[in-house]
Amino acid sequence: MGRLFGTDGVRGLANRDLTAPLAMNLSVAAARVLGEAGAFEGHRPVAVVGRDPRASGEFLEAAVVAGLASAGVDVLRLGVLPTPAVAFLTHALDADLGVMLSASHNPAPDNGIKFFDRSGHKLPDEIEDRVEAALGTDWEPPTGSGVGRVREAHGAVEQYVAHLLSTLPVSLDGLKVVVDCANGASYEVAPEVLRRAGAEVITIGAAPDGLNINAGVGSTHLDALKRAVRENGADAGIANDGDADRCLAVTATGEEVDGDQIMAILATELREAGKLAGDTVVATVMSNLGFKIAMRDAGLTVIETAVGDRYVLEVMRERGFNLGGEQSGHVIMLDHATTGDGVLTGLHLLAAIARRKRPLDELAKVMTRLPQVLVNVKGVDKSRARTSPELTAAVAEAEAELGDTGRVLIRPSGTEPMVRVMVEAATHDQATAVAERLAGVVRTALS
Repeated sequence: MGRLFGTDGVRGLANRDLTAPLAMNLSVAAARVLGEAGAFEGHRPVAVVGRDPRASGEFLEAAVVAGLASAGVDVLRLGVLPTPAVAFLTHALDADLGVMLSASHNPAPDNGIKFFDRSGHKLPDEIEDRVEAALGTDWEPPTGSGVGRVREAHGAVEQYVAHLLSTLPVSLDGLKVVVDCANGASYEVAPEVLRRAGAEVITIGAAPDGLNINAGVGSTHLDALKRAVRENGADAGIANDGDADRCLAVTATGEEVDGDQIMAILATELREAGKLAGDTVVATVMSNLGFKIAMRDAGLTVIETAVGDRYVLEVMRERGFNLGGEQSGHVIMLDHATTGDGVLTGLHLLAAIARRKRPLDELAKVMTRLPQVLVNVKGVDKSRARTSPELTAAVAEAEAELGDTGRVLIRPSGTEPMVRVMVEAATHDQATAVAERLAGVVRTALS
């Protein structure tokens, strides 16, 4: 079956791939493994559990809570909150374990489980492997006073909101903002934070019914936000995804501002305030070349990682950097959060507008996005993508043609028999032509 844990926890079709018994057993196994590792030494263990508003989250939450309590862990139920809120509250409430039920930007029928350690970081791979290995093995459950107790975590939402507001460098007074909550986990928190920061707030995607999360709204569907921004004469629009660990934005004229542009704006803000660690930003290989050129021209360093916010975070933690992220809108501000936080990111992007008294479209000009074309070539032997002499020669020829004004990235898919061909160039036509040519080489050389 392969590894149960993916790059972002355990995820799948709820009640088919991710069932109530599996959720309960995962929680039992996590409690056992952490207990054996000494994480609960000398005290009664506590876990916090949150979820996004998917209908399946209700029965999966019940299963997770039951599993933890049956393993002797006291549980604080957080209710519907963003993933980064659960990560923050795990540490802030001095819990030993955090659990979030969400499938992020996936459609409503999917769901997922991710675990956080007591510092609010995702469990390392080796602990996840031990949790997976412990599934279904014999154990001696506690009885009597040894079983866990369950209660609501009153005041937790306010604690998270107060934390976000405490990071704000300036008031947002005078700004009119549309916030799209994707009918997801930020539907209460995001508007509340922005209003208390001083902005006039219009909300869309803030009426979750358990089935409409990410449906035509949120960071993966920006058209509704663009319309709302223009219709309301707003200064900007902010879009989260279902669990609010992503943030994308829209200018007053309806132009998209992606994660690269947001990172570029925040990097220059932090550097000007003397707070950008090492004058460095950590990004993935998929970040636009325009971002890297802009950061170089600003005297800043970009360190690249593999695709995935967990890899960005690993480098940030290992080397002491405090800003990183992905083009998709996962932006990690490590001074304030242990994971990507879409509400935090939007707050600081709007603060840049307020502080500089310049519109978002002007701030976004800190970088110029080069045209980027992605072609997925399916049904090929992806294992030979890095060793094929024909493909290597074709890539070298393309790179010579593009020179300093473009780049090529050939990347085998991590989950499918497919090779991704990404080309950036000075014009869209050139990027398309080079990408299609390379895709043809992939088809013939790797078939």
